[in-house]
Amino acid sequence: MDSSPDEQQQANAQPVASEPEGAPTLAAELAAPTVSRAYRCQCGRPIFLRNSECLACHTPLGYVIERLGVVPLAPAAGEGAQPDTFTVFGDPHGKTYSRCANLMTPAACNWMVPAARDGEQLPADTQGLAPGYCLACSVTRTIPDLSVEGNGELWRKLETAKRRLVSQLLALGLPVVSRHVDPVHGLTFDFLSNVPGGPHVMTGHQHGLITLNAEEAEDAVRERIRAEMREPYRTLLGHFRHEVGHYYWDLLVQPTQWIDDFRTLFGDERADYAAALQTHYEQGPPPDWADRFVSSYASTHPWEDWAETWAHYLHMADTADTAMSFGVDATNVELASDLFTLDDLWQPDDPDAGKFLDFVNGWVLLTNVLNELSRSMGQPDYYPFVMPRVAVGKLQFIHRVITQQRPGDAPTMVVAADVAEPAPGQAQSQVQQQQTPGQS
Repeated sequence: MDSSPDEQQQANAQPVASEPEGAPTLAAELAAPTVSRAYRCQCGRPIFLRNSECLACHTPLGYVIERLGVVPLAPAAGEGAQPDTFTVFGDPHGKTYSRCANLMTPAACNWMVPAARDGEQLPADTQGLAPGYCLACSVTRTIPDLSVEGNGELWRKLETAKRRLVSQLLALGLPVVSRHVDPVHGLTFDFLSNVPGGPHVMTGHQHGLITLNAEEAEDAVRERIRAEMREPYRTLLGHFRHEVGHYYWDLLVQPTQWIDDFRTLFGDERADYAAALQTHYEQGPPPDWADRFVSSYASTHPWEDWAETWAHYLHMADTADTAMSFGVDATNVELASDLFTLDDLWQPDDPDAGKFLDFVNGWVLLTNVLNELSRSMGQPDYYPFVMPRVAVGKLQFIHRVITQQRPGDAPTMVVAADVAEPAPGQAQSQVQQQQTPGQS
């Protein structure tokens, strides 16, 4: 069971009545690309993405991919039920699951693994699960040396951030498979530490392998690096979202019809990457970078512009989903800048353009609220960026790349008015069928 003080406080609190119907909230106008981030136990209390047990009624909880969220569980019963297996609460004849083998390790994984009843055979594994492990843990290839004091805590932080990443990728309908099933195009992670006398571990991506220096999970180290690099924002989740952007560029853009539009919007990626990095670190970004890019680092090279903008899209989508799920109030917002218009989009005539514009402008409203909340606690701005109009077109391009690779009947955007809170244990959304990367 993994909980924080605020989660314990919510568990102890009595359920409260929802806002009166028609109450003005940001969620009334917001659109978001994925699914709800608000989960509830069968007892009605709120539960959270990392919980493995309800703190109020002690019902076991777990993340189930088919439900795209954390759900209450019940011990599997009936014919063929195996020991230590579960079904989703209220669905005793449904699929059965076992706990991920990393539940009781420092990783504290609460994801569930498909399990068969006696006499049944599991469907073919298309995502590449390591025996006994969930998908999120199966994509980890190397973990920190747990014999070193403190590395268990670093590993926990790394896996917590990665699970949130993977859950969002699945919700967006993106293909997520490990190298156990696709050694060429599969996704995998190495969490490495610096060794005295050895080379410095660099965070980066290469052909589906994402390497992260485990020391970045130490808050003081990461904050020192952020200050030295003069970055407004540096988090583990931000690293993961940036690096996985490179992975999906290789998968969804470079070998496809999107490459020409990419070069029109982001530039020609065939420009010398090493030379571009050297120029950036020696001379800094161009003076007008803030008018054209989501960050100064995005100005380095088209690949980095894509990865930074991709990470930005994932930040926006997940935060908007969460705000929409909890009905964040955005009345009386004082805007620091004007809202965007259809003229700012890459394809203003696209049938999805209006909803996408609502998503972006809802984000502008939301971040003004979040920044005020941060300031009220004397903290730096939650969202320390100003999005240039040029970047909105790039964000729409990324949105199109993501949505167009889904099956034809998958929704491209979820509007708050269409979202109904699911009953405890009910599916919040179904995972779209995904192709294994490299297959057609």
